[in-house]
Amino acid sequence: MKLLLASTSGGHFATMRSLKSFWSLHRKVWVCDRKADTEILDRSEHVYWFPYQGPRDLQMLLYNLPQTFKVLWQEQPDVVISTGASIAINFCIAAKILGIRYVYIESISRSQSLSLTGHLVYWLSDEFYVQWPQLCTKYRKARFEGYAA
Repeated sequence: MKLLLASTSGGHFATMRSLKSFWSLHRKVWVCDRKADTEILDRSEHVYWFPYQGPRDLQMLLYNLPQTFKVLWQEQPDVVISTGASIAINFCIAAKILGIRYVYIESISRSQSLSLTGHLVYWLSDEFYVQWPQLCTKYRKARFEGYAA
């Protein structure tokens, strides 16, 4: 199976790295913004560097969307997995249009409600994971499989 792993730098990237026991078993490609923590991907991974897309930055979302489609078309992943943040929205939209499975993993910091990104991708995602079991009672589609961080 081929995976596309999409996350922004910082905590979202740390969460994705904590899932290495899963994604290391598959062919994969990364999409991240270039920061000090994500630059470790340059050494051993196939990565597409996107400009940082901040929360609520509709202009950057629209700017990144054509590149999102291009990457998905070139790589043809079986599944897109994202831990957020804003870049998850681009990949969710494009994956759904192209018929690619989309999995979202909500941040461990969200124990009472979903993040803005979580709210936006919840309805389109094929699988939606949370890191606090109590969120499964508020969000029926959400699944709790343990903590990723």
